[in-house]
Amino acid sequence: MDKITIAIDGYSSCGKSTLAKQLATKLNYTYVDSGAMYRAITLYAIENGLASKEDVDASRLIPQLDKIDIDLKFDSKTGGVTTFLNGRNVEEDIRTMQVSEVVSHVSVIKEVRAKLRASQQELGKRGGVVMDGRDIGTAVFPHAEMKLFMTASPEVRALRRFNELKEKGKNVSLEEVRANLVSRDNEDTSRKEDPLIRAEDAVVLDNSNLTPNEQLALVLSWVKERTI
Repeated sequence: MDKITIAIDGYSSCGKSTLAKQLATKLNYTYVDSGAMYRAITLYAIENGLASKEDVDASRLIPQLDKIDIDLKFDSKTGGVTTFLNGRNVEEDIRTMQVSEVVSHVSVIKEVRAKLRASQQELGKRGGVVMDGRDIGTAVFPHAEMKLFMTASPEVRALRRFNELKEKGKNVSLEEVRANLVSRDNEDTSRKEDPLIRAEDAVVLDNSNLTPNEQLALVLSWVKERTI
């Protein structure tokens, strides 16, 4: 079967990365977590005093973008991805609430998006790529053979994210997580640069009532239709 490009967009905490990693493992494709790339730049900005929950100093961050090297290492056997920032393993650091509260502010910066879009498009030149994010099917891979737009009810998404953080030992409340998701949704859909919207040819996948295995089986059937 021909290897295609699979673009997965959708709201926060819809399980985009989980599905993308499962698909990459099953299909022997390359998985790219675009969200991790934005989180890595956000972590750099926070650590260098360029960003906080209240503000991002874009005028100082933009000239430093060339100093930021991001590497994603995917293990197809485990389905795990490790994110490296300038050679340092930051996979745990980029998943904190501190980064979550700032990443939407950093991702609206045009120069940040241009830098990462170029990297993402380079990774997907030869097909056989699964990439998830918020503008993959609209801006990064507008001609992808398979486009998904994932969604779920706000209550389900908040509970998923809350449980994920609690499992990692993070001390957060469900209300705090829900408020963060609402804020990110608003910023993602209203930003000027590449807002989160459904591509016209994207298949909508509402997984509010689907298990990960049910979801994977369904999407694999859709992929099969496009690769036969």
